[in-house]
Amino acid sequence: MSHVSTAAGASGPPRAKAGPIVAVLALGGIVVSLMQTLVIPLLPQLPHLLGSSPGDTTWAVTATLLAAAVATPVIGRLGDMYGKRRMLLVSLVLLIVGSAVAGLSDSLPPMVVGRALQGLASGVIPLGISIMRDELPVERLGAATALMSASLGVGGALGLPAAAFLAERADWHMLFWTSAGMGVLATVLVLLIVPESPVRTPGRFDLLGAAGLSAGLVCLLLAVSKGADWGWTGGLTLGLFAAAVIVLAAWGWWELRTREPLVDLRTTVRRQVLLTNIASVVFGVAMFAMSLVLPQLLQLPKATGYGLGRSMLAAGLVMAPTGLVMMAAAPFSARISAARGPKVTLMAGAVVVAAGYGVGIVLMSAIWQLVLVSCVIGAGIGLAYGAMPALIMGAVPVSETAAANSLNTLMRSIGTSMCSAVAGVVLSHMTITLGPATVPSQNAFRVVMVISAAGALIALAVAAFLPGRRVGTPTSSPVVTEPAETH
Repeated sequence: MSHVSTAAGASGPPRAKAGPIVAVLALGGIVVSLMQTLVIPLLPQLPHLLGSSPGDTTWAVTATLLAAAVATPVIGRLGDMYGKRRMLLVSLVLLIVGSAVAGLSDSLPPMVVGRALQGLASGVIPLGISIMRDELPVERLGAATALMSASLGVGGALGLPAAAFLAERADWHMLFWTSAGMGVLATVLVLLIVPESPVRTPGRFDLLGAAGLSAGLVCLLLAVSKGADWGWTGGLTLGLFAAAVIVLAAWGWWELRTREPLVDLRTTVRRQVLLTNIASVVFGVAMFAMSLVLPQLLQLPKATGYGLGRSMLAAGLVMAPTGLVMMAAAPFSARISAARGPKVTLMAGAVVVAAGYGVGIVLMSAIWQLVLVSCVIGAGIGLAYGAMPALIMGAVPVSETAAANSLNTLMRSIGTSMCSAVAGVVLSHMTITLGPATVPSQNAFRVVMVISAAGALIALAVAAFLPGRRVGTPTSSPVVTEPAETH
């Protein structure tokens, strides 16, 4: 185990400074999650706007997904080694540059490059959680990390109506210039308010491990995200799945034998870490379906008999309260975790999400019903996402905080990718014909909700095997002292 360099005690900064630090880090998380929803209102128009085919323009989404998968664990490890605030700033700068490139684009290649650069910023949320662990007083940590974790959903829910409004009322390039402006704001605030974490893990960066994990994840997620387009039994899809298995197996072999691994697999197989990560994958499946199903139900024409015939902007406004509910649920998540342990909080969140989808199966014929469904699911997500960092940080050394949180964030992303693939298959095969168009049937939406409810219940079952209230005390390596970076 590497030595940890630290110049600070466990008490954290004065309480007067804790609030601004939490606010700035949460803003950074919201800005990054806003970026991920930017292109959703544009997807139907992108072939015309960029002069490309509908199949090719999906790379504007796929590139972000792949870049995020590669960057999240790597940035987390670099944060542990070279400074979490430093890597947070690097991530935000990549977001700004990517937004500017996309804002200047009028064809597909620069758009894909810009979206990939934006995806490289996805490490902001796990880095923010890790900074909080290093900097905040213990009594503030639970609520702060719950809010930071929930910012992933908050930004997505609030970003959809904002992006739809800009797409309808202004030039579409403004979506990306707005993202760049918010990235600049977050960067300036981080420079002014967030201190550099004094906790470091000096050592050699595992370049071969980073390359192996990146290659394996790209093969896996590319097969998952493009399998429906290429054919699930096609040679390319099956070849990518096979390559992912082989590369990730070789990567695991290497990580267990190198002295300074990118990911300490011996830590990740601890029951608390392993089960939390498994639950995160399944929960990612359950969480993302809401974003796929409800907007489509709202926008399908009334002639279908179940569509509500609303605009993208109206659909976004219906989804917006979900983000506020997630934010409101964060302090409740922290209180339950403090009183009963994060295991109970995660299980409660899974039950609430499953109940939300259960309600959605029977209530989908009016706007108020979909608002109710989205808010119930959002409350469950807020509870569960707030518990996951507490479970992870209660079982890993301080020296591996950013890397462990980044891996947990990656697990959620893999879950959302799997959800997108599964839901895409269901919605494309269970259809009805409406004039010249083919649209998903009402039963298709119900099936996706059933799958999502089942996913939440599987997460509940996995969480039941977590350790009880005493989730463990974060351990650390022997420490040496060196001056922390100032700003």
